[in-house]
Amino acid sequence: MLKKISFSLITAFTLIACGGGGSDSPPPVVTPPPVTVNTPATFSGATSGNIVAGDTAPLTGLVNVTDPDAGEDAIISQTNATQTYGSFSIGTDGEWTYVLDNSNSEVAALVSGDSLTEVITISSADNTATNITITINPSDGGAGANLDSNLPPSGNFELLDWKLQHHLDDDGDGRSDQIDEEDLADGYENSDFFYTGSDGGMVFKVPIAGAKTSPNTSYTRTELREMLREGNRSFSTQGVGQNNWVFGSAPESDRSAAGGVDGVLTGTLAVNHVTTTGNANQVGRVIFAQIHANDDEPIRFYYRKLPSNDKGSIYFAHESRNEPNDIYFEMIGSRSQSQSNPDDGIALNEKFSYEIATVGNELTVTLIRPGKTDIIETVDMSNSGYDVGGQYMYFKAGAYIQDNTGDDADFAQVTYYALSNEHD
Repeated sequence: MLKKISFSLITAFTLIACGGGGSDSPPPVVTPPPVTVNTPATFSGATSGNIVAGDTAPLTGLVNVTDPDAGEDAIISQTNATQTYGSFSIGTDGEWTYVLDNSNSEVAALVSGDSLTEVITISSADNTATNITITINPSDGGAGANLDSNLPPSGNFELLDWKLQHHLDDDGDGRSDQIDEEDLADGYENSDFFYTGSDGGMVFKVPIAGAKTSPNTSYTRTELREMLREGNRSFSTQGVGQNNWVFGSAPESDRSAAGGVDGVLTGTLAVNHVTTTGNANQVGRVIFAQIHANDDEPIRFYYRKLPSNDKGSIYFAHESRNEPNDIYFEMIGSRSQSQSNPDDGIALNEKFSYEIATVGNELTVTLIRPGKTDIIETVDMSNSGYDVGGQYMYFKAGAYIQDNTGDDADFAQVTYYALSNEHD
């Protein structure tokens, strides 16, 4: 029996191979079932947050999930899931809530300068995972913690090496007035445009209408201008000298004559208001920090929020003396006048920090937010023309509005909670 079966199979195989026997039709083609390939989901929205020790109100957010696969654009829900420092809930629609456990010993022990980080993993319907990061700060910590709302700005900030430029022209000379460093450090404030806020921050407010600092300037400002001379009027305001600084790539003679070499400017601030009127290419823009040279700006640091968006973008411009157009670096969102709500953008009144640092021909710009990865951009200025003799620098910080087409009373407002400038 075994031999017969074996022979029959071999014979059948031979006949088929030779094309003999049966029908002339080819054997039926069997189509394999389709292979389903999963496309991972993507997440956007509030994947981070900050809460202060002692807060009893929940921290909330909304995570959006996008998945082209049918039925998979949803979150796997969690309800009162125990975490290291609190509890977490999230619905299938992405709305989440974090409740801090203030009885936790580590939370209760937080002091100024410390923080805790809670990393919570969430998943979409197809098990694509991402993290929500919660930063827990001490109740007396963070920028602005030691500011006194009853003091003028100089009571909370060192202002002897700054002067204030603003939009009024009280002396009628056709140019905006300024408050020299001695008066600024002696308690100057103005309740309309430069004052201490209820949270102790240093407030800069500037309307569209007003006097300009020079005929070449198109916009108004309430802005600090660095003054390294600290009131010593034997040093000229302009030029390579003790009032200004130079890059480390400048000629040795300029480095010896200047008030500093290279520099670091750090700040913590919130943008409170931007213009909502004006031409589309200008509305919603404000510069909050700069390095200014003789006639150019190695950096202008911008915040922009369009009227239709809930959050704003951050970008900066580098002006080269050897190029006809500025070079822009987008750090969060876009500078476009038609941008949609930027992913991970910064809302009005949301605090953030920055550092602007120069070493020779290298400019490094860092954007810092609690619980988020720092965003860093580096600019090679070797061909920008600032390493020649006679080029001097100074920092600026405040509110420099970038809209001159809106309503006269429309305005920008920026509040600083920390500001520091250093030089070699």
